Amino acid sequence: MAKLNLMLKFTQNKTPKLNFKKALKKPIPVKCVQIDEPFEVETMEGVMKGKAGDWLMIGVNDEKYVCDASIFKKTYELMK
Repeated sequence: MAKLNLMLKFTQNKTPKLNFKKALKKPIPVKCVQIDEPFEVETMEGVMKGKAGDWLMIGVNDEKYVCDASIFKKTYELMK
């Protein structure tokens, strides 16, 4: 008899009743530069497109990705 592989599924509009803990993201510096024109970057998940004003990011494992300008403003602070 074959076993069914059931996978948990979570949706954006409903928070599951689980025992969530709080975690604080570690302050790990990443490289970033704001790009003034539309651009593409090859990421670990495929090609991402950035809009003028978005940020090109290089993470802790040298992975590259795009960060929307409004998200960057809310979640990052430039170091001196």
